[in-house]
Amino acid sequence: MGRGRLRIYLGAAPGVGKTYAMLAEAHRRQERGTDVVVAFVEDHGRRRTAEMVAGLEVVLRQQVLHRGARFSEMDLDAVLARRPQVALVDELAHTNVPGCRNEKRWQDVEELLAAGIDVISTVNVQHLESLGDAVAGITGVRQRETVPDEVVRRADQIELVDMSPQALRRRLAHGNVYMPEKIDAALANYFRPGNLTALRELALLWTADRVDEYLQKYRAEQGIEGTWQARERIVVGLTGGPEGATLIRRAARIAARVSGGELLAVHISRSDGLSGTGSPQTLIEQRALVESLGGSFHAVLGDDPAAGLLDFARGVNATQIVLGTSRRPGWQYLYGPGVGTTVTREAGDIDVHMVTHEHAGHGSGKRPVRRTTDLGRSRTVGGWLVGLAGPPLLAIVLTAIGGLGLSTDMLLFLSLTVCAALVGGLLPAIGSALVGSSVLNYYFTPPLHTFTINEPQNIMAVAIFTIVGISVASVVDLAARRTHQAARSQTEAQTLSALAGTVLRGAPNGDGVLTALMEQVRETFGQESAALLERPDPLGPWVPVASAGPRPPERPEEADVDVPVGDSLALVLRGRVLPGADRRLLGAFAAQAAVVLERRRLSREAASARREAEGNRIRTALLAAVSHDLRTPLAGIKASVSSLRSADVQWDPEDEAELLEGIEAGADRLDHLINNLLDMSRLHTGTVTPLIQETDLDEVVPYALGGVPPESVRLDVPETLPMIRADGGLLERSLANLVENAVKYSPEGVKVLVKADALEQPGQPGRVELRIVDRGPGVPEDAKEKIFAPFQRYGDAPRGAGVGLGLAVARGFVEAMDGSVTAEDTPGGGLTMVVSLPAVERPPEPDEPGEPRGDGSGPLSELIT
Repeated sequence: MGRGRLRIYLGAAPGVGKTYAMLAEAHRRQERGTDVVVAFVEDHGRRRTAEMVAGLEVVLRQQVLHRGARFSEMDLDAVLARRPQVALVDELAHTNVPGCRNEKRWQDVEELLAAGIDVISTVNVQHLESLGDAVAGITGVRQRETVPDEVVRRADQIELVDMSPQALRRRLAHGNVYMPEKIDAALANYFRPGNLTALRELALLWTADRVDEYLQKYRAEQGIEGTWQARERIVVGLTGGPEGATLIRRAARIAARVSGGELLAVHISRSDGLSGTGSPQTLIEQRALVESLGGSFHAVLGDDPAAGLLDFARGVNATQIVLGTSRRPGWQYLYGPGVGTTVTREAGDIDVHMVTHEHAGHGSGKRPVRRTTDLGRSRTVGGWLVGLAGPPLLAIVLTAIGGLGLSTDMLLFLSLTVCAALVGGLLPAIGSALVGSSVLNYYFTPPLHTFTINEPQNIMAVAIFTIVGISVASVVDLAARRTHQAARSQTEAQTLSALAGTVLRGAPNGDGVLTALMEQVRETFGQESAALLERPDPLGPWVPVASAGPRPPERPEEADVDVPVGDSLALVLRGRVLPGADRRLLGAFAAQAAVVLERRRLSREAASARREAEGNRIRTALLAAVSHDLRTPLAGIKASVSSLRSADVQWDPEDEAELLEGIEAGADRLDHLINNLLDMSRLHTGTVTPLIQETDLDEVVPYALGGVPPESVRLDVPETLPMIRADGGLLERSLANLVENAVKYSPEGVKVLVKADALEQPGQPGRVELRIVDRGPGVPEDAKEKIFAPFQRYGDAPRGAGVGLGLAVARGFVEAMDGSVTAEDTPGGGLTMVVSLPAVERPPEPDEPGEPRGDGSGPLSELIT
């Protein structure tokens, strides 16, 4: 039994007709004889959608009871038992009611596919997990129901259901999407033309990426190497030189001319580690520039820059290549045609742009002359040709013209030796000196055409020629080596500087810095992968701390390069063995990695110390509170009790009642202070676990006002408010603290207003807002957050007024219930505490202005936390 196939109708926005399209496809398949059933389809009260369901077999839904309400969900077991060929499952991003087998509907779909059942489903683009932030920024609505992108990407077929914003708004206005009473709110909020246009663009771009994946897969399977210009991809080749920024901006302008154009920057690094192919600091700056322009940066290994650039361009199906004109002086073209000419000649159907810049033809400046062992095959072969074939050819020319004299002939042969040294290095130059001396002896030193020499001065001349030739070749090669070493040292210094800057600019806790560091190591030394390994126990296994590249080594034994840092840390590379000259710089990378790791540990310890210090501060404040604020009511109780027990005084009933009232008030105050202290302790230790359930605000608010005089508060809590999701006990304690604080600061005779309202926003879960309004002195803007800190009193509140925990406890409890407490200025003077809590939405309303229930805005998105 094979796996079923998944077809998804992707909607650009709610109401574009994806469910209708799915049902139309079901009817077409049924007419062809396919066994199709409706596992779950939500018509949202739309007449035409309901008519499309008619004629299809519908699997009865299961009824799930949750918190006193009954919900209908797809009966997964019934569909599996029915085993149709094709099942229709609407609203892929839907969250199932607790009590179902799976939390999300896409998990139900996975079970159907695993059972060999083909599935046709629907989802809106705003419910793709990767687009959550983008959608929230566009519409102001955070989607609570999402589906992982990978689930949708794995679909065998994805069909975009699209509609212009104007057509969708007309469809909405005609009543084809929502009920008449919700149309105006939907048009004014979620379904604004700008919102719909942005959502449509998101859907088109996401679908284009998916189509591009299909295209790349097909090209790979069919072995197609030619460029298909289905999408403009501009590849810009970077050398690490100063002209890179000009090329990047030029390529970005080209990419911006077409919709969906993609910018890719590539730097071809030699496979021999640090080879002086560009300034590391410049490449870092150019990488940042590329990414800021929306492109991507790639480092590719290759000894032949032209071939490496073309291979990369063909691999990504590039349509255009942007290169800069060469910085080499004209005479250097004797060594070869150059990268630009080679790429232009061999690009085939890829367009090549040669961009001029101010550095063209002025020399690379920082490009070193390479070592003899590092010149490449073409220059080595050229050096041997000059060294071995040059002297015979020169002899033929000089013989034809009758010679120029022995001294002149020697100088000409010596020039060939110097040329061989410049082109091919030391060994071709030595060969040229030896061959040149032999040819000079045979053809131009008397007696001619023999290897004997009659005159001693000629013997001395040939010997000096040979020695001078070899010496000149050695000096030229040594100069080349010294130039290469100087350039290499400069490259190392720049790399170390960039490395230090990367570490210093990294996050204090080291998050992301180690990964970036491993990527920099991998690119700098041309390795396949790099990893930092740690062994907490000297005899224990190695644990990866950070890595970059595919298949990073998991043990030092698996690596091609292993740089130990102490006994418990190692930097390992996979790819090739590095020369000894690269070890010094690699050791600097390893040391920096150890510093970053140690800094991350120190940051964690500092955070732990800060938490401990905060705990000590709270304990100190608690001791101060116990020593003063709790002693005051105790002293009053003690005095009243001592007076009542005194045998020397006969108290009349009124005085005795007053003393007893003082005892009761002191005890209540003590109870209030101790409860706040205990609550703050629970919040600090994280042991507050609210029992969330449906709660009526009318039942909580009266109890919360029990600690204040009835005439000091005015209530405005409508009976039509929806139920809220809260812990009644915690909410009562929070409101009591807020109301008592408001009454304490309100002027004499001015009532505190406690007002509640329901807030509804299209496509967003409903909330209930409770406002505690006082007319006191108010709080400055910069102190509005400080008043919620533990053990804080604002202004000239007397020491006996409490320990400063009421507001901190109130906010802590409300936030534990997924709510919020904020302070605002009361118009006309005073302070307003705003308590916002999630409301319970009932299922009879299938649609909310904004989007359908199953797409993330229905009651289940509020029931599932």
